[in-house]
Amino acid sequence: MNNKINILKALAILLVVSGHLEFSLIPMFPPYSFQVVLFFFIAGMLFKPDYGFLEYVRKRIKSLMIPYVVYSIIYLGITQLITPFAGKFWGMPVSLKNELIMPFLTGHQLDLISPLWFVPQLFTSLIIYKIIHKHLNIFWYFIFALIAIQLGKFADNLWILYLLRTMFSLMFIEAGYLYKTKIENKINIFSFQILGFVLILQSLLWLTNKDFTPADGIGLSYILVWGDFDNWIVPIITSFSGIWISLYIVNILYNKIKDCNFLHKIGQNTYHIMANHLLVFNIITYCLLLYKNIPFEIKNNADIYWFYCPLKTTYFYFVFGIILTVYLGEFLKILKKNYMFKLK
Repeated sequence: MNNKINILKALAILLVVSGHLEFSLIPMFPPYSFQVVLFFFIAGMLFKPDYGFLEYVRKRIKSLMIPYVVYSIIYLGITQLITPFAGKFWGMPVSLKNELIMPFLTGHQLDLISPLWFVPQLFTSLIIYKIIHKHLNIFWYFIFALIAIQLGKFADNLWILYLLRTMFSLMFIEAGYLYKTKIENKINIFSFQILGFVLILQSLLWLTNKDFTPADGIGLSYILVWGDFDNWIVPIITSFSGIWISLYIVNILYNKIKDCNFLHKIGQNTYHIMANHLLVFNIITYCLLLYKNIPFEIKNNADIYWFYCPLKTTYFYFVFGIILTVYLGEFLKILKKNYMFKLK
């Protein structure tokens, strides 16, 4: 993986974590308006069409699903252990369906790793993309995305939800592949004129934005995991404007930040950050409550995303959450490396 993609991955996970703390790192581009599909776009950039189908499936199982299963087992144990302390089980009742099927349908079988819903979905989308990649062009993927948005009306059916997420994500995998193979280093799409167009477009969308003033208008954000769309075309527009501004930021700043070791560590540990940041956030919450001598029942009666005094602590959660999960990921990689060495 080249350094520029790694920095783009770092930005993508920072956007996800900031979104879970309900702020956006990029003004005008609100949380949940593009950061999830940015990961699909990056997957498209990394897509290698030369692999045979079975080899490709094996690689994706190894890189995506095996770590997912390991994390699911670990967090099932953690959730069981903390149930008496938290006063409730943070997740769905343990059953074969919830542990084997629900990761693909919702990914919310365990609250603490609910951000990892994205992994089984990415696995599914990539396998489907591998099958149809040579047979369809971007027009058909765009049609899929439009149909997916309409299917959001039936998202209460979890199988339809699974289908629409797959259909919607395919367009961004294809867009990432086209960017990498047809546009990057060949066509300049980062001119000031295009920047101006994107900012004007985004400002016009904000005229009807209800994400922060819900009296009227449409929402620029959408919740892909639940198929929750406010409009038939705005989710596609904000997805591409957000992806473009992310690419623009990385390209403009690359020469200044390319040697930042910690930034590269963030990009190399996106999986571990995604998996562990909610646990770290909740540990921070309980520590703050203990320090302030506030009863834990306040937290126990709230949901998994409840944070102590977010007006004052949001950026503390963000900074320390990223630092701790990055180095937890580094530790786990060392542990894995030493364990595999011993097995040999």
